[in-house]
Amino acid sequence: MGYMTFEAYTNPDFGIIEKLIFFFAAFVGVALCIVIIVAGAHRSAKKTCGNEADRRKTFLELSYNRVQLFYEMLISGTSVLSFSCAYVIANHLYTILLWKGQTATQGRFSQWIAAWEGGKDFILLLLICLSCILNTVLDRLVIPLKHVTKEEKASIRLLAMFYVIVILLFLNRIGDESEYNPVMMYYLGLMVGRFVYFDASFVDFLHTIKNAGVNAYLLLLGLLLTAELCYIGFSAEFLLPRNYYIVGVFYTDLFMLAVIFFFHHTRILKIILPKLAGEVQKNAG
Repeated sequence: MGYMTFEAYTNPDFGIIEKLIFFFAAFVGVALCIVIIVAGAHRSAKKTCGNEADRRKTFLELSYNRVQLFYEMLISGTSVLSFSCAYVIANHLYTILLWKGQTATQGRFSQWIAAWEGGKDFILLLLICLSCILNTVLDRLVIPLKHVTKEEKASIRLLAMFYVIVILLFLNRIGDESEYNPVMMYYLGLMVGRFVYFDASFVDFLHTIKNAGVNAYLLLLGLLLTAELCYIGFSAEFLLPRNYYIVGVFYTDLFMLAVIFFFHHTRILKIILPKLAGEVQKNAG
């Protein structure tokens, strides 16, 4: 494997124009996912409601709820991916320093190397906690999701864990040179930890699993969207394999979050969906 400089994690050729192009690609991708979700809500409302007023109300409620569930999955997935990306980069920099002759007892970065060698498992755990805090900040303050309940968030965050695990399994499969097994073990532990606590009930566990299964299509949409954007990014050399593919995936997720931020705060859906609800009434029956 080639050893990179500290600055090499950024691509100097990924300039403003390229970022705007990639943002537009992410915009189109997220918009298509929203169209699919809203179409599903339209179909569900048409099947379950006979009254026109109820059909319109159900369509709007389902649309807002499902779209924000999709937002939550991407927000949660990005938050979880952030700490694994940070861990991989830190571990890679540690390898670079060893290659350059730095050790835990000598060299400019000896204290950092000693801290990493002695406490990287603790650091990984700390990063997990920070990712949970980041998730809360994003979906409560930066992109507040008011149409999602706490129970739904728990199920969607479980899906987000699967989202990241599938990505890491794929990266291992294609031969990315980084080591993701420790990270995946912590993910699995975190997933189990969501259910193993003293006042947990088996019914709560089954309820969360059921809700996650019902919303599994959001996981599929998220994975397909991420895969397509990563393909575009790496093909156009906006993202570089030498930086590890996980860094490119994380960049991609950040662009998707920027698009979600735009959609949410411009309130585009609040303008479009009521008009679509009127079409639901006209086409009823």
